[in-house]
Amino acid sequence: MTNTLHRFGSAESFRDDFIVFAIASRGKNEEEALPKLRRFLEMAIPFGPVNLGDARHGGALRPCKELNPSAHWNRDMTPDFQEVVKGLDHITTVAAVFDSRVKAEEFVKKVKEADMGLSINISTSVDGAEQCCHAAGINRHSVGYSLGFEGKTERLPNSQVLTLMTMCGHGMVASSLAKKMIDWVKEGRRTPEEAVTYMSRFCSCGVFNPARAIRVLEDSRHHTK
Repeated sequence: MTNTLHRFGSAESFRDDFIVFAIASRGKNEEEALPKLRRFLEMAIPFGPVNLGDARHGGALRPCKELNPSAHWNRDMTPDFQEVVKGLDHITTVAAVFDSRVKAEEFVKKVKEADMGLSINISTSVDGAEQCCHAAGINRHSVGYSLGFEGKTERLPNSQVLTLMTMCGHGMVASSLAKKMIDWVKEGRRTPEEAVTYMSRFCSCGVFNPARAIRVLEDSRHHTK
């Protein structure tokens, strides 16, 4: 089970969305786990992730209490991966997000070689995860499925909004914010890259995928469902 299990979209829509988690098991292998988790994040950087994060502090783009609202629109949009690594101060779940299967496969190979004794979870389409495991020469241990939405689904936001808001595993990207960013991109008030950085800062777990989000915003200019 992972907090990214309920990402909205078809299997094909995850072609640029691969999240590799590392976590220690409380009471089992948490001793000396902090440097191992930090090493996991450091190992990911050479493979070109689009985001890094830990469940306590968020991802490579973070909010700041010292800035006023007007400064938000002109902030630096460069992800700070080293800040994520340095800021890891508690044993928690850490993740590296990639926008291609090749990058994810190569990283999973590296993690296997490191053999740090941590639990590793890959979140993407089932086929994509299988290919990552195959490339690393390991067998899949288990699989988790999301059963989707039930009930009065006609009250749900449209598919673009759902795709964006469910990319934060803790639901911190509000549907109203996602809709507003889609509208602003359509109106030419913000570029997709700018809109994505605004949403990324709200993701408290650091698994928001800016590459996939940019694609969704670009697609939303031409589709409404």
